[in-house]
Amino acid sequence: MKVGIRRERLQGERRVAATPETVTQLTALGLEVLVESGAGSESGHPDGSYTDAGATVVPELGLGELDVFCHVRPLSPDLVGGLRSGTITIGLASPASELPTVAALATAGVTSFALELVPRISRAQSMDALTSQALVSGYRVVLEAAIRFPRFFPLYMTAAGTIPPARVLVLGAGVAGLQAIATAKRLGARVSAYDVRPASADEVTSMGGTFITLDLDAVEGTGGYARELSEDRSVRQRELLAPHVAAADVLITTAAIPGRPAPLLVTQDMVTAMRMGSVVIDLAAETGGNVEGVVAGRDTQVPTRTGDGTVTLVGMKDAPSTMPADASRLFAKNVANLLALMTESGTVSPDFTDEVVAGACLTHRGTIRHEPTATALTGEQH
Repeated sequence: MKVGIRRERLQGERRVAATPETVTQLTALGLEVLVESGAGSESGHPDGSYTDAGATVVPELGLGELDVFCHVRPLSPDLVGGLRSGTITIGLASPASELPTVAALATAGVTSFALELVPRISRAQSMDALTSQALVSGYRVVLEAAIRFPRFFPLYMTAAGTIPPARVLVLGAGVAGLQAIATAKRLGARVSAYDVRPASADEVTSMGGTFITLDLDAVEGTGGYARELSEDRSVRQRELLAPHVAAADVLITTAAIPGRPAPLLVTQDMVTAMRMGSVVIDLAAETGGNVEGVVAGRDTQVPTRTGDGTVTLVGMKDAPSTMPADASRLFAKNVANLLALMTESGTVSPDFTDEVVAGACLTHRGTIRHEPTATALTGEQH
């Protein structure tokens, strides 16, 4: 069976869905791997490294001849039209925001697997791309903050005087948030963090941060994620967070709710109350942002309330792609591990009695298997 890896077309996307290491893994399973020329060049993998690993490098990938198509970014309806019925796709799908593509996948008879839907159970951890890519993002956002912040992160005691440590506040203590906490701590900052899930307190502490407790009831979602707050509760949360935001030198927001716009955690008034030179990094900018006024892919200068300077508001975009080598190393392994679970004796045949396979499946034989997406699409059509 032929497995295809295409060069990602979206501007700014530098990752690849297979590395020479995973090509070796897939060919050992009896699969034939076709890699489009240049697919791995942005992540440090020249064509020759794929050939050495056992893949066939082709000038342009013929989608219609593939049995399996592995990708990073969600597909377009036009691309789906080039796949033949029965093709299996594996990659990020963003089903909640890419409903036309989901409809096209079902219409084309494509069996698609969305890595966002991989169940959050221990057996599926090696296939969990959301976690692996959040790890990269959480590390990168701290570096982006440190570059823009006009002072040191760590404490320095010198003959010329003492330099106090930077105060970093992280909102959202999922994988990205915890990695941001750990990275900021390693750079010597004084780190505090908040999450609506009280269970996150121990994890924050284990990373060296101080957990902020607000006078709010506990909120837990499914699969380890937070769930959306009611509007009155969101307003109260922002009121209680305001003094903590004002006291921070660097604010990093990472809060996300799968399939929904990012929750608004910080208003522009809260940003203007920060000191001049402060930096705000919004990792959720691409899904609407946690910070009011953020623009994905852009730095915005926000005047302080006192009028003595500005706060830099950074809308992160393509965060994992800023570190394409390691992001691809992890992502490609997630893809290969899911594909390996469905492969036996050189044949890819999904077993839908397996909860990982069933949970990750978006479309199959003309139907949308992910119920929330099917419901959303029905609602949109009406």
